[in-house]
Amino acid sequence: MANGLWPLVHLPSFEAVFGAKTDRWLVRTVGGLLLTNGVTQLRAGRSPEAAHHARRLGMGTAATLAAADLVYVGNGTLSKMYLPDASAQLLWITAWYRHQRAERAK
Repeated sequence: MANGLWPLVHLPSFEAVFGAKTDRWLVRTVGGLLLTNGVTQLRAGRSPEAAHHARRLGMGTAATLAAADLVYVGNGTLSKMYLPDASAQLLWITAWYRHQRAERAK
């Protein structure tokens, strides 16, 4: 949620860290989608089915963001400042996967 909220609240500081953006509308759109995603996950409920869907949404989103970070840093489109974000996304995927495996083992 924080990654989504940041460019919506203060785009200049976001750009100071990640570099100037030519398509600011796209940065704000992705920020809004990430914020919506986070709120949806938090409000999913505590039932096993709701938790499963929230985890799947999180894993899919994290995989998409990590892939975009790695591809576009790799081809020079994005700043290397996106590599820590890719690492964080991969950590989220790992944590959700381990949690899912632990639940299945019960």
